[in-house]
Amino acid sequence: MAIQKVLIVDDSKTELMYLTDLLQKKGMSVRTAEGAEEAFKRLTEEKPDLILMDVVMPGQNGFQLTRAINRSSDYADIPIILCTSKSLETDRVWGMRQGARDYITKPVDPVELFTKIKALG
Repeated sequence: MAIQKVLIVDDSKTELMYLTDLLQKKGMSVRTAEGAEEAFKRLTEEKPDLILMDVVMPGQNGFQLTRAINRSSDYADIPIILCTSKSLETDRVWGMRQGARDYITKPVDPVELFTKIKALG
């Protein structure tokens, strides 16, 4: 299945704009959310093929949100790539344990991002 619809969850408007621009240039449809509550609202509106998830966010962080999405029978099949400034190996391992399919550190390298997306699709 080719990945066409992407949900980006990040509390940084700059990061949302950067990732949206990258993905749209590749012909993908993008929706954004600035936190957990908004992310679940977007999921109910339209199920994406992929979620790009920040980790450091106010309220529920990306690790918690990834775990919640993976425990939901409606959304557990959506792959999540954590997209974060947290670059320690322990963070990557913890993120994968929460159900993320992959992990990429910021600043996001477009080639690395699209390689990871292609591997999922």
